[in-house]
This record gives sequence, C-alpha cells and structure tokens, in this order.
Amino acid sequence: MSRLAPLSEEPINDDQDTANCSKKAQTWRNWFKNHFSLLFNKKSDIKILLSVLGCPLFPVSVHPKQSITEVCSSAQYIIQHFTAATGCRKLEGMVKNMYATGKVTMAMVDELGPNGSPAGVPQKGCFVMWQMVPNKWLIELVVGGHKVVAGSDGKMAWRHTPWLNAHAAKGSVRPLRRALQGLDPVAVSAVFSLAQYMGEKRISGVDCFVLKLSADHSDLAERSDSTAEMIKHIMFGYFSQRSGLLVYLEDSYLTRIQSPGTSPAYWETTMGTKIEDYRTVEGVMIAHAGQSNAIITRFGDNLRAGLAITRMEETWMIDDLAFNVPGLSIDCFIPPEEVQKDYPEEALDWRSPLHR
Repeated sequence: MSRLAPLSEEPINDDQDTANCSKKAQTWRNWFKNHFSLLFNKKSDIKILLSVLGCPLFPVSVHPKQSITEVCSSAQYIIQHFTAATGCRKLEGMVKNMYATGKVTMAMVDELGPNGSPAGVPQKGCFVMWQMVPNKWLIELVVGGHKVVAGSDGKMAWRHTPWLNAHAAKGSVRPLRRALQGLDPVAVSAVFSLAQYMGEKRISGVDCFVLKLSADHSDLAERSDSTAEMIKHIMFGYFSQRSGLLVYLEDSYLTRIQSPGTSPAYWETTMGTKIEDYRTVEGVMIAHAGQSNAIITRFGDNLRAGLAITRMEETWMIDDLAFNVPGLSIDCFIPPEEVQKDYPEEALDWRSPLHR
C-alpha cells in the first residue's frame, strides 16, 4: 500500500484537470480497494495483524487522577481494591519512566476450521516499550520481518509502518492499549476510576466486576472527517472479585466510511484480551502474559454478499520490565518530521480500522 493523498472533502468536478482528478477522484476508491485487497489477500495477513493487533490505542485519555478520600461509587471501590492488590500506589510520584520487553505470536484465524484454528503460519516477533510521565510512550514491534513503530510526545500520537510510513492519530492523546493490559497499573487505576459500573459477570471461570469507559462525542468528532466517521469506541474492564486484579479487557469501535456519491460501509472491530501471570516487579504486581482475539466485521451496501468477517489472535509474554531507567530522555519521544505540525502538506491520519 502506498501513502494516500489527502481525501477530497467536496464532489469532484469533471472539468478538473487530470492531475487533480488522479489525486482526488481516485483517492477514496484506491483507499477502499487497497483495504479490501489486504483483507482477502493471504500474502497481506501480516499487515492486517500488525495494523489491528500491533499498537492500538485506548479509547479514552488518561484523566487527571482524582483524590479518592472516601468510597463514593462502586467504580471507585473496585479501583481501590485494584490499587491495593497491585500495590501501585507506591509508584505514584515515584516512577518517572518504565521499560518493558516482550514476545508476541500473531495469527489469522480460520473461522471455518475446527474450533477456529489458525489459518496459515503463526508469525512470531518481539517488542520493546518505553513510557515516561506524563503521556509519553514509544513502542517498537517486529513481527514476521515487518517493523511497526508508534509513539506519543504527550501532545500527539503517531505510527510508522513500512506500507504507510508515518501518520498521526486524530483526537486527544490516548495511552497505548498494550500498556493497560496489566503493564501499567497506575494508568489502569487512573482511567477506570472514572468508569461506569456495569455489574458482575463471570468470564474465563472468574467472577468479575465490570467497568465501562466510552469515548465522548467531542473526541469521536475530532477523530472523524468527511469520509470516515467514528461512531463509537467503548472499553470494558473486568476486575476479579477475589483478587482485585484486572483479568480481561474488551473494546470495540465502529467506523462509518462514505465518500460523496457512494453508499456507506461500516467497519466494526472488537478485541478481547485475557490478562494473566501477574508477578511482582519492585513490589508491584505486573501481568506477564495474555492472549488477545480480534474480529473485524464489515457490512453495508458496498458489500453485496453480506457480512465480511476477519478474525485474528495474539499471544504475548513479558520478558523484562523495569521502572526509572537511567538516561531516558524526552528526546526519545520526538515524533517523526512527517507528522510534526510544521511539516508541509501530507495529511494521512490514523483513523481507519486497519490504521488503528
């Protein structure tokens, strides 16, 4: 896939010159064709896996931590239990940065196979992740000979892939979803302390309390444009009633895609992550393993055959994790020149289902 020109926001005039037509009239059509060619081309499996599972963002920003002086809601009670279970309160104000390395195995899943068996050869890889207070993070992920890099300087998030180069994420700065899979209990505590309590549910044999977070309308609007509209992005956190630990994350986002003069298409991506193998690191409980399953469902008038479904999975494990690594500088989180605000033109963003 090549980098795309900025999407046209107005109907194309047939009298425009050839250059403008090639840049504007074909943009959305090429975008749609390229994305669907990826989904039905087995050689492109690794690109789909890395685009969806590699470095997705959390649906909401890390809110300023509110002081909890008393139990005033069910959600805050659950988070108090979580912070006590992980011991993460000792990190607040003491930890300036964090470092983690790990291994991943990704695979497409054949929904027609026995028990959803993997389709093709599983792709193995590794990653290194850095975080710095406040809201700065960087991850490098290499799988199947392809490298994806994503980061945030605290003001904007961006990603670089071999097939799209560097592009920025629209909307407010959000944390890396992978960091909230039990690796960063302080961030988990911060975001879920303002969540909505949804009740109790048994999942993977564990009785859990369920908390829900939703991206607000203003942020969804910032992450949308005239061609791709982000309709929803929600997250559920499942906290063990017995241990107090976060044991499962589930999120979904729905995007409506339509170019002027065409019928809309909808992309819904759901991802569930089992979080396990908690171990003590410098007195704090950190998850060291887990498994994620993702499903992309595409529907709308552009898909005459009905629903199109793509399934994939990932297993991950943490090799090493440390706090307050000496020598880590804010210079490590400077975004690429292409996505910096003073860089001319190029407006490719991180909004599509395969870009997130």
